[in-house]
Amino acid sequence: MAIANGLTAGTWAIDPSHSEVGFTVRHLMVSKVRGSLSGVAGTITVTEDNASVQATIDAATINTRDENRDGHIKSGDFFDVENHPTWTFNSTSFSAKGNDFTLVGDLTMRGVTKSVTLDVEFIGVNTDPWGNTKAGFEAKGEINRKDFGMEWNAALETGGVLVGEKVTIELNIQAALQK
Repeated sequence: MAIANGLTAGTWAIDPSHSEVGFTVRHLMVSKVRGSLSGVAGTITVTEDNASVQATIDAATINTRDENRDGHIKSGDFFDVENHPTWTFNSTSFSAKGNDFTLVGDLTMRGVTKSVTLDVEFIGVNTDPWGNTKAGFEAKGEINRKDFGMEWNAALETGGVLVGEKVTIELNIQAALQK
């Protein structure tokens, strides 16, 4: 029994040029700021009835379309890129529901490791013009930034804070079957 229709057992390498980690966080309590990190790499290991993921993310690749904000996010107030340039994700459990999955793993950011649950959708498999087998996945989960030591905030005159605690993470991953 395959874990998903068309997903071949083997090792799949995450393609950094076709993969992205995105995030959304509440700003000023009235809107959301979106950003992305393009420096994602790793492997997805698939067997007939299981899957595991090991991934790294380059925290310096943050892009929120605002250089000043990106600089602040890279600082010790948030990502602390100078001391913690890389994040890691290592899955600890996997369960399948048709072509959808629940992936639980340890996310390490800023030297802090917490368990994170991702809802994963298997998009499908295709062969590129050069004969490489590629698979696509989308995943979504939530973290509390304070759980990872990102405490900085500013109080607003009208009540509330500048930056929300809840961060929604969305991943768009393309991986290539290794031969």
